Amino acid sequence: MSGFLTVVVIGVGYFGYKYFNPVVAQTSYVLSNVATGTIVAVVSGSGQVSASDQVDIKPKASGEITSILVKEGQVVSSGQVVAYIDATDAQKAVRNAQTDLQTAQLNLQKLQAPADTLTLTQAQNNLASAKDSVTNAQDALPNAYDAAYTQIDSTFLDLPNIVTGINTIVLGTDRALGGSGQWNIDYYANAINTNTNSLNASTARQQVVDSYNIAKAAYDKALVNYQSANRNESQASIDALLAQTDHVISLTSTAAKNASNFIQLYKDTLTAKNLTTAPLADTHISTLGGYISKTNSEQSSIESAQNSVKNAAQSIDSAQRSLAESQASYDKTLGGPDSLDLRSAQISVQQKQDALTDAQNTLADYSIRAPFAGTIAKLNLNKGDTVSSGTTAATIITKQDIAQLSLNEIDATKVKAGQKATLTFDAIDGLSITGEVASIDSIGTVTQGVVSYEVKIAFDTQDARIKPGMTVNADIQTDVRQNVLVVPSSAVKTSNGSSSVLMFDPPLSNTGAGTTGVTTTQTPTSQPVTVGITDGTNTEITSGLLSGDQIVARTTTTSTTATPAAASTIRTGGAARGGAGTVGGIRL
Repeated sequence: MSGFLTVVVIGVGYFGYKYFNPVVAQTSYVLSNVATGTIVAVVSGSGQVSASDQVDIKPKASGEITSILVKEGQVVSSGQVVAYIDATDAQKAVRNAQTDLQTAQLNLQKLQAPADTLTLTQAQNNLASAKDSVTNAQDALPNAYDAAYTQIDSTFLDLPNIVTGINTIVLGTDRALGGSGQWNIDYYANAINTNTNSLNASTARQQVVDSYNIAKAAYDKALVNYQSANRNESQASIDALLAQTDHVISLTSTAAKNASNFIQLYKDTLTAKNLTTAPLADTHISTLGGYISKTNSEQSSIESAQNSVKNAAQSIDSAQRSLAESQASYDKTLGGPDSLDLRSAQISVQQKQDALTDAQNTLADYSIRAPFAGTIAKLNLNKGDTVSSGTTAATIITKQDIAQLSLNEIDATKVKAGQKATLTFDAIDGLSITGEVASIDSIGTVTQGVVSYEVKIAFDTQDARIKPGMTVNADIQTDVRQNVLVVPSSAVKTSNGSSSVLMFDPPLSNTGAGTTGVTTTQTPTSQPVTVGITDGTNTEITSGLLSGDQIVARTTTTSTTATPAAASTIRTGGAARGGAGTVGGIRL
């Protein structure tokens, strides 16, 4: 029983401690700077020193043989040109790469150069002109509103006569149309209904009356607003009055058109019956036609005033945007290039330099060279022949030692003739010499389902201690990049084929101590990069970073116990509040 209670006490104490002292994960950032250096990608293999002294010479490029510089039986030195392949396209690529590099360098120099007097003067003049444009645009807006109010005045001088005139024609009681309190519109409607069985004029008649009443109500409301307004109203008030005036004109024009069409219907109906129409109908149609023409003109003028106000406001916005652009251009001229523009130009120069190096290396491949000194035993070339990387151009016999080893199909794809190698020997402790890949099989050998390719490496130096059949270990340099941007491979994160590194913006002033790293409340940002080759430890960066940039090499996460805000006391023993025989309130 006592053992069980002891376990309970320990458990309560443990969970109480965890509750009041929670574990907090803390991230530390190990920082590094982008450096310029050399990266060597290596493929390793082992084999034996070959007793054979015969090696096939194979070209590194494809194309037509333009000249042959050796004969069978001729003694050649290491690196001597055996033949040339047509390199017209490769030479053009080098020239283009040189031009691209010069262009990128000029752009960078232009950015870095201080502004000359002419450029500065032009920037000042552009800024002054932009300021004048803003002032002129701001002055034009009040003038546009003043002209708009004048047009509203003009419209309300005409509207009363038009509205009253429509009322007289539609709801008047002219004697020539019967008088006796009958509306003119009813006279026309009765005449239509009397002289046709196919048409009931009541609906059309009601439309005329309704459209007039709607126009009259809108006019009365707008007239009150107009009479209470003045030229010094706010721009928003004048905008509203313009819109209301435009609406009234549209309704009034519609009322006039409906009335005119109805009276024309009266005339057409009676004419079809060869009956004489009231002469006053022609007067009414003519008068309404004048109203329609006037309202159309007034509406056009009001809408023109609205557009003038709108265009004036837009001109201010446009002028202010131009001023902001001119100010930015002037500031840039005074203060030098934008840091992002400069960074982009520097990266462009770096990329063009890399492209030129690649083009020059490709051009060099169009020269078929002897991998080492020896005698040309057989020449398989004629001028005009087409060769490729799998063609045996010549066979050379040499007295140099050769390492012969097998590579798997994955490593073999990375190896080609001419690549440098470092050779070590199990039997000769401490001996390390250099060599060069002389050839690699075009067709693999399958052994128990595994494909391998034979590679021959010629030794650059001879050592009497090296004997045929000795085990040799080779590290073949499949790619070498000098003076390139280098970061720790642990800094590069790859997802969905895209690579990135973490950076702090701005960079941290506290770079941490050694591999411990630094903690910060600042959150790093992801910077997209393009990567080149890697040696496993370091990775080449071809774009996205500059030399000296601070990056996160790696992150570490540690768990720490948070200090509680207020200490808590856990009482134990018989003297606790639970009385004798209790621990933390639990009775034993």
